[in-house]
Amino acid sequence: MEKISRRSLLKFSALASILGILGYSRVVKPKPTIHVWDTLELPTRLSQPKKVVVIGGGLAGLACGYELSKKGFEVTLLEKSPQLGGKIASWQIQVGEEKFTMEHGFHGFFPQYYNLWSIVREIAIEQNFQSLNFYSLLFKDNKYRPEVFRPSHSSFPWNVVDLAISSPNSLRWGIDLTNPAHWRVFHAITSFKIPDTYNSLDYISVSQWASDIPRGLFELYFLPFGKSTLNAPDMLSAGELMQFFHFYFFGNPEGLAFNGTVDDMGRSLVEPIAQSILYNGGKIITEAHISRIVCENGRITSLQFYRGGQGGGNIPFWVDLNPYLRDDYYDYYGAGDQLFAVAKNTNLALSLTCTHQGCVVSRRGDGSFACPCHGAVYNQKGEVQLPPAKRNLAVYRVVEREGGRLKLVAADTTPAMPETLTADYYVIATDVMGVKHLFRLIEGDRQSYPDTLSQVESLALADPFAVARFWLDRDFYWPHSNFTSLSGYRLTDSITLYHRIQREYKEWAEKTGGSVVELHAYCYKEKDFPTQEDLLNTFKQELIEIVPELAEAKILHQQLVNQKNFSGYPPNSYKNRPETETQIVNLMFAGDWVKMPFPCGLMERAVSSGLLAANAILHKEGLQRRNLLSVNPSGFFSL
Repeated sequence: MEKISRRSLLKFSALASILGILGYSRVVKPKPTIHVWDTLELPTRLSQPKKVVVIGGGLAGLACGYELSKKGFEVTLLEKSPQLGGKIASWQIQVGEEKFTMEHGFHGFFPQYYNLWSIVREIAIEQNFQSLNFYSLLFKDNKYRPEVFRPSHSSFPWNVVDLAISSPNSLRWGIDLTNPAHWRVFHAITSFKIPDTYNSLDYISVSQWASDIPRGLFELYFLPFGKSTLNAPDMLSAGELMQFFHFYFFGNPEGLAFNGTVDDMGRSLVEPIAQSILYNGGKIITEAHISRIVCENGRITSLQFYRGGQGGGNIPFWVDLNPYLRDDYYDYYGAGDQLFAVAKNTNLALSLTCTHQGCVVSRRGDGSFACPCHGAVYNQKGEVQLPPAKRNLAVYRVVEREGGRLKLVAADTTPAMPETLTADYYVIATDVMGVKHLFRLIEGDRQSYPDTLSQVESLALADPFAVARFWLDRDFYWPHSNFTSLSGYRLTDSITLYHRIQREYKEWAEKTGGSVVELHAYCYKEKDFPTQEDLLNTFKQELIEIVPELAEAKILHQQLVNQKNFSGYPPNSYKNRPETETQIVNLMFAGDWVKMPFPCGLMERAVSSGLLAANAILHKEGLQRRNLLSVNPSGFFSL
């Protein structure tokens, strides 16, 4: 009998191992990766009182406050807005004689949001969520046939095999096995690893890297799903895209179907977490406007804040010149729904945020300002001329000019005494603009934290996003998912049928026979849609393109959300991204802009960052840290 060479035996063993792994991943669902922080059995609660101030009431701040309050910390959570939730906040609006709850847009809860779901289970609110069963991806003008994604428990490579079998467009993926560039793409997306992937791909944008991607694959999956990071391809790091795809698909054994909330995000998720913090002895203060932070000897010793809706007027803030809006009378500063008109050669600025329901007014030919959403009109001084608005536009003074930026303060500030808070630890869990603003308020030796200061200043914003929700006088046939991704439109990236998902909208539709439809633009270019009127008009046009039978429908009410506050992940940003712990020894960071040690995205990234901040504080106090979960931290072919 012929001897088997050592080399052949090794090859056979390697092949058998690969086949065994593939068979296992096909038959047995892989488990989440547990990030074990402590191998010792440590105390789980404080033995003596400790105070923590958490700044920011979005998911990151809520998760941090929740975890620390459970462990016996005296938590005070400060939020500048009237409502908690940050990018998942909810607020009431008036629609005719009825009240509804508005949000920043539809959010899907994927099964691999392990850390978010762990909180949901702990506070027993699973009933607030519902499966959406499947979702669709539609292409304008039927460039590709609709894609449908359903629950799956296959891990890589079987999830790719299943996708190829189920996709009606697999023959148009455009893969060329003789093209070395296509092999490089395959290797990149299947070998994700922190920090190796960022070291090799963070320098280049997705648009630049796209030249190597098979055209069909790019248009079918990379482009529409890449935009759901809320970052445009020309401004998104290719390394960050690899992290996103690994978390949502290549390293994820949970499938791509997701849950939605039964009611709005506030009632379904935000309020229950906040109630848990209060139940554990924490305090929550909304409309809290921080005016001063004192740092001494490398530690924050105190902060001051004003309480209430008028308190923020006492605090100056910076706004950047808007290069896309200009006329003979005003210079414009800010973006999204935070826009200001500064009369030329004066130091007076007019807030263009309509006092009715928050849309941004536009200047008309006669010098007045009109709201594109509900028709309110203001004169040149910002005084109400036509309802439904009841209050004048807010007026600000320019107190400092620096290049293309202005520092503004409310013109009619109400004298008030700030309150002072002291704590053992502080957590900044705001958005990007919030953390930058807070760092400009810090008083003390700035030389003690130069790296942290540089990291904060380097944080980027993504392009603006916009959400338009329409109340219509009729329903319509829709064979696709109640949340559907869209591709190929100038503005619209998704459509959500709220009257088939959330309870209050379903009840309204049953009562009236109407429908409530939301269109979402994840990231658009301001130069293409410089005003909210441009956004609304385009959304209306594209709604008819998407659902032609609504051409004769009457819009009973319309609501626009338009903001520029989502975290950016541009090329060359990973290296200098802040981590959880800072050079200020009692200050932690939380938010989706924090550098994460394991794959995560969107809401799960925010929650995980908040729990990481809590863990850092627990570790300093010698307490047991929470185990955090994620998908497999590295790709199948990573070394």
